[in-house]
Amino acid sequence: MKVFRCDHCRQLVFFENVRCVACGHPLAYLPDIGVVGSLDPAEGNLFKSPLPRAAVGGYRLCANYVTNDVCNWAIPADDPAPLCRSCRITTVIPDLDVPGHREKWYKVEIAKRRLLYTLLALKLPVVSKENDPAHGIAFEFKADPKDADAPRVLTGHADGVITLNIAEAEDAERERVRALFGEPYRTLVGHFRHESGHYFWDRLVKGSPRLDAFRTLFGDEQPDYGEALKRHHAAGPPADWQQRFVSAYASVHPWEDWA
Repeated sequence: MKVFRCDHCRQLVFFENVRCVACGHPLAYLPDIGVVGSLDPAEGNLFKSPLPRAAVGGYRLCANYVTNDVCNWAIPADDPAPLCRSCRITTVIPDLDVPGHREKWYKVEIAKRRLLYTLLALKLPVVSKENDPAHGIAFEFKADPKDADAPRVLTGHADGVITLNIAEAEDAERERVRALFGEPYRTLVGHFRHESGHYFWDRLVKGSPRLDAFRTLFGDEQPDYGEALKRHHAAGPPADWQQRFVSAYASVHPWEDWA
């Protein structure tokens, strides 16, 4: 992840920082110019950035920065939304009255913001479901139900909605699942990158002129995905998967290889 410097004192600062440890200035990520910048208080609840490319009208802090302490992004003052560009695509959060849920929510939001930083840098289309119900993206962060017999929350993607079980925010649980499935690593940001890959296949490849190039690189995606998954769980990956795929799971189906 890129590191930054405080605009007032040049102290090294990082993507999640909210205050410079050297000069004490508040910090926020400014998504319109793609940097973590220091802020000077202005009129009302606004802040000004000394950076020459910063919004002339100043910034407001995301509501989740001010009230929930789980965000460090700012919003250009001419944007009326109370939430930043990252937080407004989260449509479901866990019950914050349950002990531990706020901490897990914070961790998954950090990972999601790191994903969004990359998507915006790559100039990929990131539009909320609210603004584009058919093609937008949304994130749902859920906890397993208390009833042990009820269905568990599955991490995955469907129709632009990326769901994450917040148990993945627990290091011990994530390591348990990693070992269970024989994965070389398992991270929150890895989940988001993978599931967003499925979203962008639907958004950028499906039914487009890019489909032939996709099939040349990854294979024909038309064979049934469910059957491919069953074969993988029954027989495992091909013997030569390490020569042809980035992971054993990527060998399941061209969609997984792409993601």
